[in-house]
Amino acid sequence: MNKTFTNRKIFNQFMAIVLIVVLASCSAGNAENDSEKSKQAQLAEYKQQVHDLELKISQLEKELKSTATVDYVDVVLNEITSQTFEHFFEVTGSVEADQEVNVSPEGSGQILAIKVKEGQRVTKGTVLATLNSEPIDRTIDEIKINLELAKTTFERQKNLWDQNIGSELQFLQAKSTKESLEKQMESLMAQKDMSIIKAPLDGIIDVIYQKEGQIASPQMPFAKLVNIDKIKVYADVAESYLTKIHEGDEVLISFPAIDKNVSTKIQLIGNYIDPNNRTFRIRLDLQNKDKLIKPNLEAVVKIRDYVAENAIVIPSLLIKEDFKGKYTFIAEKKSNLLTAKKIYINPGVSNNNMTEVKDGLATGVQIISEGFSQVVDSSPIKAN
Repeated sequence: MNKTFTNRKIFNQFMAIVLIVVLASCSAGNAENDSEKSKQAQLAEYKQQVHDLELKISQLEKELKSTATVDYVDVVLNEITSQTFEHFFEVTGSVEADQEVNVSPEGSGQILAIKVKEGQRVTKGTVLATLNSEPIDRTIDEIKINLELAKTTFERQKNLWDQNIGSELQFLQAKSTKESLEKQMESLMAQKDMSIIKAPLDGIIDVIYQKEGQIASPQMPFAKLVNIDKIKVYADVAESYLTKIHEGDEVLISFPAIDKNVSTKIQLIGNYIDPNNRTFRIRLDLQNKDKLIKPNLEAVVKIRDYVAENAIVIPSLLIKEDFKGKYTFIAEKKSNLLTAKKIYINPGVSNNNMTEVKDGLATGVQIISEGFSQVVDSSPIKAN
């Protein structure tokens, strides 16, 4: 550009000299009273010289322009394609066993024997412990003797009654005595059964709270029995998501403590908003075959609340903002020269450092993904 300026300066100086010469010639011509023909010839000659100089200057300018260097900015371009875009949010949940009970005896008594150990798997009906039932056993023995006598008496009275011998009253008394003793025996056997602590469900003995010799009672738990073949995960979700998630939606549950991820579906959405924290509860059911997931284990639940098909998505860091709005840079070809073009866009939802672009970009456009911070509108660029 300095050479071009120098050439133009020389041209201007030359034109001034030519003008002075023309004026001087005119004055001299007047003084010498030259002929009109001679003046026209000189003027034509000077015009030809000016024309020749203009051609030379134009040629020099073209040569300088063709040899001038352009400062390109090295960039990386990525072609925009449409894709499915999703947005997720995370909530913290807690694990509960599908079945977890504190087992207590139905009756009171001293613990005579504990039949299981902590960590032992049991089935429903397994005897866990036995209580002292000696008083009941003695009563049962007495009732058994009386019942045998009552049965014998009843059989004899029945035989006599069938032969129309004896009184009806004696027959009815014998029958009543037998049935009364049978009911007493049933009651005593039920009481004896209450002195045996049994497992109410299949599971694992997690904790045994009492020891042999201690007094057990219905008000005091004897052991904790859990079944973790199936588990439940409960999480509290902000009420703003109430219309965005539904029963049956797929979710991802992460258990950081055991480095485990599991996919499942929302089993239940609560119908109650907690007034203290403005949340509602969701429940997720899981199979737990390896038994790694334990009750009260912390869980991170990842839930999708937005999805868009055929969306235009770009990295969030490519979006800048000025007083007019948010923009990014794309590549544009002008006269065989690749330049950066500033495009204003309408961004939408962002997730995981990616942003959906609602308006301003289309598929097939080459966006500047690297080197975008070094360009301005119309900057010459070179794609690597």
